[in-house]
Amino acid sequence: MARFNTIKAGRLGRDLGDDAIIRMVCMQELEESNSTSSGINVFTMVRQIGQAKAGLAADYAAQLAHSVGKVVFFAKHIDVMDRAEAAFAERGLRTVSIRGDQTATARQEQIDAFNNEPDVAVAVCSLTAAGVGVNLQAASDVVLAELSWTDAEQTQAIDRVHRIGQEEPVTAWRIVAAQTIDARIAELIDAKAGLAARALDGAEARREDEDPVQLLALISVLRSALGRG
Repeated sequence: MARFNTIKAGRLGRDLGDDAIIRMVCMQELEESNSTSSGINVFTMVRQIGQAKAGLAADYAAQLAHSVGKVVFFAKHIDVMDRAEAAFAERGLRTVSIRGDQTATARQEQIDAFNNEPDVAVAVCSLTAAGVGVNLQAASDVVLAELSWTDAEQTQAIDRVHRIGQEEPVTAWRIVAAQTIDARIAELIDAKAGLAARALDGAEARREDEDPVQLLALISVLRSALGRG
């Protein structure tokens, strides 16, 4: 049985090629990652990186708040938001929080406090919960502590500040962990954004560019581990 399996794998490699095998393995891994929250997968890796960046991202946002004024801080995971809020509190900065479990009334109270009360320095927001229907134009600086899986989601987040009535130029600061999958995801998101822009201009995108960022990130990690790219 062992010899049969070895021969079969060898034939698979010749028939499909290394890139096709890598793709198959990554698609299977992504499918398993989507079906379970246990173990180490692309989603847990990204979450751990977000946790590791939380303090640095909060520190940078705090510096902005002290130097230029109100800041909107976006994160994907609740524990990253919690760590950031604790860091802001330690620095004496008053914050509001916009999360998915809030009622519409509670959320509007937080938005109004941020826009109207001078001593509220930072709005700590969930990328998904504050993606649409939220106006935070009292700030002109946005810190993206964690990356989204799509360019559209991070653009929607920035648009919470870049609203009608905004009188200042808006600057978005994206915190990326160098030499990790985080950096590769940032590159993939930017590439997707470029493809989307070209598509709007009438250019045809290649079929493989339609792959989700999660899959492309896994392929990149595996290729790197195998010394192929």
